[in-house]
Amino acid sequence: MKILSLFSGAGGLDLGFEKAGFDIVAANEIDDCCYETFEFNFPKTKLFKKSIVELKSSEISGKIDGIIGGPPCQSWSEAGKQMGIKDPRGKLFYEYIRLIEEIKPKFFLAENVSGILHKKHDKAFKNIIINFGKLGYDITFKMLDAADYNVPQNRKRVFIVGIK
Repeated sequence: MKILSLFSGAGGLDLGFEKAGFDIVAANEIDDCCYETFEFNFPKTKLFKKSIVELKSSEISGKIDGIIGGPPCQSWSEAGKQMGIKDPRGKLFYEYIRLIEEIKPKFFLAENVSGILHKKHDKAFKNIIINFGKLGYDITFKMLDAADYNVPQNRKRVFIVGIK
């Protein structure tokens, strides 16, 4: 299955999907500190080196079966200012939704920090889930801790999965 990775960073989420048998055919990242590592680990993947706001679905060639990515977490992090959807980075969830709407993959997975489930962000999070659902996906989300999956650290993350 062919995957588009958004907010790819150095490719950690991509690596997990690749090891599970998926083909990462295109990716997007704005942070130039990540480019060299991503391109080393995924030499055949087309990397769009720009903001997701500037990424057009027409630039992505071929059929995309799934979209994965972790929109910026700073807006939702308990360690930050917790501005949520009021932070421009928090609004980037809507760009993720835009590309899902345009590309219409079979599934998507969005990952973020546990702080997104904080009561302070309840309205914004519910709105994000509703917007994913409006695209015709069955949506589920769950907070998981990496320590429960043989990773030697407590690292709680929220996974939102949508399936057509």
